[in-house]
Amino acid sequence: MSESQRATDLGDRGKPQPFLLFSFRLVYLALMIAAASLLLVGPAPTTFEGWLLDLAPLAATIAVGVIVILLDVRTPHKRISNVVGVYLALVAGLFAALAVGALIDLIAEPWNVKDDPQAQQYLTLLKLATGLTLTYLAVSVVLSTRDNIRLLLPYVEFSRQVRGVRPMLLDTSSLIDGRINDIADTGFVDAPLIVAQHVIEELHQLSDSAERGKRERGRRGLANLRLLQSMPRIHVTVERFDDASATDVDALLVDLAEEKNLRVVTTDSSLARVAEIRGVSVLNLHALGGVLRGPVTPGEVLDLEIKRVGESQGQGVGFLTDGTMVVVEDAAEFVGQQLHVQITNSVQTSAGRLVFAQRRKDT
Repeated sequence: MSESQRATDLGDRGKPQPFLLFSFRLVYLALMIAAASLLLVGPAPTTFEGWLLDLAPLAATIAVGVIVILLDVRTPHKRISNVVGVYLALVAGLFAALAVGALIDLIAEPWNVKDDPQAQQYLTLLKLATGLTLTYLAVSVVLSTRDNIRLLLPYVEFSRQVRGVRPMLLDTSSLIDGRINDIADTGFVDAPLIVAQHVIEELHQLSDSAERGKRERGRRGLANLRLLQSMPRIHVTVERFDDASATDVDALLVDLAEEKNLRVVTTDSSLARVAEIRGVSVLNLHALGGVLRGPVTPGEVLDLEIKRVGESQGQGVGFLTDGTMVVVEDAAEFVGQQLHVQITNSVQTSAGRLVFAQRRKDT
């Protein structure tokens, strides 16, 4: 299976069944047509106006059904909070419209307008316009302030309740890093793992990149995710969050974690800082690795491939198998070659462990 197929398979999990929805929409449209056809029961009209009066309700009913289905198709990923919010807003708007209509009738009663057809039309139009306006304002207010609705209705919760252990939200860097797989395999992870669809799409883009390094990182992330899903003791869910207002994946994850009270798992120090500023719990795999892993022993000799030139003159940079950066002195001219290097020092930073080494003279 190719990486693109894997990403598509991962993204399709949790989506509604297309055939079931299609069948339900056909049944709904058929019932709407059947309901409107009841008006045609009886003797057939003999004039064009009679046919028009009989067919107009049928056409209007079919048009309403088609519009409802089109709106449903155009919004495939709905949130229960939006549905409940619209329902409550419609109920509130209709009650407000009834109250205002009764008030209008009470005000108009001393004017004796019941016997004036034109005045009755104006009053009906006024009540209808007022009711539609109040309903629209109620829906608009609820949709724009649904996150604060608990201030008004303490027992109505629009966000998903997190019960038991708080789930972990994996970012792209944690899946590429892969140490979450080893930690989960040991049994230390007892919380559900959540992967946003945007993270899978980002890994998919990396796996299709023209740059070899990005392509390998994307494929590694997708492979690690598949491995996590295959672990029997780990519960991994892929969820789509299309209503997020964030413009990039990191901001989206922070918003989701803040809204749903999740914990972000990452190796990105910048994302960790932003999340901490927002008050979001962060599990940094680098920090965990620094605690569990003993310090590199100075004097240790190992083989290392120099990947690129370092920031300082003459320095070369390589990486250990776990991704730890090794800065090697006097190795800038050996990019792409294997060298024998000797560890001189290591420093633990918020972004991970940084190891310093020297090139052995015998290489």
